Amino acid sequence: MAIPPLTGDRPGPGQPRPRGTRGGEVRLRTRRLHGYRHAYRMAGKGAAVVLIHGIGDSSATWTEIIPGLARRYRVLAPDLLGHGGSDKPRGDYSPGAYANGLRDLLSALGIDRATLVGHSLGGAVAAQFAYQFPERTERLVLVGSGGIGRQVTPLLRAATLPGAGLLLAALQLPTVRWQLGLTVRLIQSLSSSLGLDAPELLRAIDALPDATSRNAFVRTLRAVVDWRGQVGTLLDRSYLTQGMPTMLVWGGRDLVVPAVHAGLGHVSMPGSRLEIFAEAGHFPFRAEPERFLAVLHDFMKGTEPARFSAEEWRQLLRNRRPQLRGTSEAGPGRAAG
Repeated sequence: MAIPPLTGDRPGPGQPRPRGTRGGEVRLRTRRLHGYRHAYRMAGKGAAVVLIHGIGDSSATWTEIIPGLARRYRVLAPDLLGHGGSDKPRGDYSPGAYANGLRDLLSALGIDRATLVGHSLGGAVAAQFAYQFPERTERLVLVGSGGIGRQVTPLLRAATLPGAGLLLAALQLPTVRWQLGLTVRLIQSLSSSLGLDAPELLRAIDALPDATSRNAFVRTLRAVVDWRGQVGTLLDRSYLTQGMPTMLVWGGRDLVVPAVHAGLGHVSMPGSRLEIFAEAGHFPFRAEPERFLAVLHDFMKGTEPARFSAEEWRQLLRNRRPQLRGTSEAGPGRAAG
C-alpha cells in the first residue's frame, strides 16, 4: 500500500485528483457562518449525499469517492470546524456542536435533506445529526464509526493526556518526521494490520502544522475520548433508527475502532445493513474505493429515504425503550472518535 499524499488538500504525484461531473477538479470552497470560515467540496446534482470525515482529517480524504457519487447525486464534503481549510477557533468540538454546524451549512447551501455518510468521528457526527434532525436525514451510513463501543486505539487515548500538544509539535520536527516515515514503511513491509492504517495516521499528523491546528485536534479528541476510551454512546438511542435506512461499513482489520463495534451496532440498530471489508483497516473507502462506491450505490438504490413526521418521532420516543447491548463493568457501550 503506497503512502497517500501528506498535504491536506493537494494529491501528490501519481495520486488521483478529485473530479466533478464535467471533469473539472472539485475545488475547496468556503462560506462564512457565525463569523467562521467553513470549507467544503461540492459536486454533482440530484439528491444530496454528505460525506463527513474523521478526526484530524479533511474533505480531501474522499478524493476517490466524490467523482463516482457526483455522477448520480449532489455530493457535499465539508471540512469540519477545526479541520482542513475551515477555521480553528477555541470552541465547542463535540458531536452535537458539529451536528448543529452541519445543519447550518446545509441550510446556507439550500440543502433541506440528505443521506449522511460519516467516517470515524464523522460517523458519530452523522448519527448525532440524525438524532437531532431526523426530518432532514434520509439515510445513515456509518463507516468505521465512533459512538458505538468504548474500545479505541491506545494512540488516541494517549493523545488526550496532558502534554499531548507538545508531543504533536515534536512529531513535526524534521528528524522525528523522517523517523516516523521510516517506521511506517517498515511496519508496512511486515504486512501487519497496523501497517494498513499507519500511513493514514501519519497523514493526520502532517495535517497539524501549527499550534492552532494541534489545539483544535486535541480539543476535538477530548470531546469524545479520554484515557479509558470513548466517552459517549449511541446505543441508548439506537432504537430510533427504526424507519431510518442505516448501513454500517467496517474494515475487518481496523485497529482504530475494532470491527466488533460493527456487529454491536448492527444488532442494536433495527433493520440495519452490515458490510465488512475483510482486508481493510480503518479506511475501507480508501483501501477499496470502487467496492465502497458499489456498496453505497446499492444501498441507496435499494432503500427509500426516511421521512419522519413530528408525530412519528414523538411516538418512537414514547413507545420504545433503549435496548443496550455489549455492557461491561464500565456500564453501557460508550462512544465517539
